[in-house]
Amino acid sequence: MDWQQYIHSDPKILLGKPTVKGTRLSVEFLLGLFAAGWTEQQVMISLLSIIILLTQINQRCQLCFI
Repeated sequence: MDWQQYIHSDPKILLGKPTVKGTRLSVEFLLGLFAAGWTEQQVMISLLSIIILLTQINQRCQLCFI
């Protein structure tokens, strides 16, 4: 697996901390979750829940401007 396909560093995003491409999730944050005992499944479920919630909020906001 080529990690560079998934990890990105940009000085304009989180002060250049390595992040998951296309997100503002730092590698440090994710490693911290695993260090705290989270499983890969728990991380994925939590992230999917957040994405779903943000999508719903975004859709509601768009309806307000129609």
